[in-house]
Amino acid sequence: MPQPTFFEQPAPMTLAAIAAATKATLVDPSKGEQVIRGLASLDEAGPMHLAFFDNLKYADQLAATYAGAVLVSPRFEAKVPAHTTVLRIAQPFRAFVNLARELHSDALRPTSWFGCAGVSPQAIIDPTARLEDDVIVEPLAVIGAHVEIGSGTVVGAGAVIGPHVKIGRDCNVGARTVIQCALIGNNVLIHPACSIGQDGYGFIFFGPDGHLKVPQTGRVLIQNNVEVGAGTTIDRGSLRDTVIGEGTKVDNQVQIGHNVTIGRHCLLAAQIGLAGSLTIGDNVALGAKVGINNHLKIGDGAQVTAMSGVKDDIPPNGRWGGYFAKPTKQWFREIVAVERLVRDMTAASPKDEGQE
Repeated sequence: MPQPTFFEQPAPMTLAAIAAATKATLVDPSKGEQVIRGLASLDEAGPMHLAFFDNLKYADQLAATYAGAVLVSPRFEAKVPAHTTVLRIAQPFRAFVNLARELHSDALRPTSWFGCAGVSPQAIIDPTARLEDDVIVEPLAVIGAHVEIGSGTVVGAGAVIGPHVKIGRDCNVGARTVIQCALIGNNVLIHPACSIGQDGYGFIFFGPDGHLKVPQTGRVLIQNNVEVGAGTTIDRGSLRDTVIGEGTKVDNQVQIGHNVTIGRHCLLAAQIGLAGSLTIGDNVALGAKVGINNHLKIGDGAQVTAMSGVKDDIPPNGRWGGYFAKPTKQWFREIVAVERLVRDMTAASPKDEGQE
């Protein structure tokens, strides 16, 4: 049985055409008519594939590759095997991605899983909802009262859009996503199984009658060009709004607490936990499984390494990591000092006789 392919296969391209498209230099112009039929990684590429090399970590894969051609920087050009044609360019990975975006444009944003055009008869839409032209609503989606949805937006199967939610144009709401108390801009991609706009975690703890719930009356504001990964949860604010800034990209299974403000063009990797009332600046990058305590400020351009626990404010452009997080240079010095201390103590301690 042939293996299924889920995206359109690109038309064949000559190396001359690829060089023109990527602005790379074809080192051997006589190979200009050589045909490439697809893109692949170094270790899986064959003679009809284009690959790229941009990291010495994969030097062994480059040496063993069967790729027909490779995008590579001048620095590593000499490492390319003789049977592989060289396309020289300063930033090979960026060039490879730009070409992939052109050849596989259908993979850049989700489309209707069911090939729907317009509203499925199996969807439920309140008569007061307002949908612009060219909105797609898939089977079993539910759209509540006074919802507004802009043209070009796709609402996936089983999604639920609560009353008064506003969603802009050219958005995608993934299957089984639930949205309430939210205003969403244009070109926002929300992947399946997200929960947006539910209660924040607000309680007065350990009162005479138990934990007293605090009303959560704020909203979620998601600005233009944001992407939200599958299974992510974004709580609505208690009084002020929870805000996700323009161009920010959120990975899968991220928890964003109430009243959090995230700036523009931030990168949040998988399984991050952001406690309530955080303020995160623009262009901040947080590694996977970072946890940040509530009421902190993370400055513009800061970076936090994966699996760090943050309990203090981080200044603009800070590079922090560890548990608890601190400036990375300090963290590394402390790790080296502890390792040296343990090594010295082990060398100084005599072994007990008769014990293995």
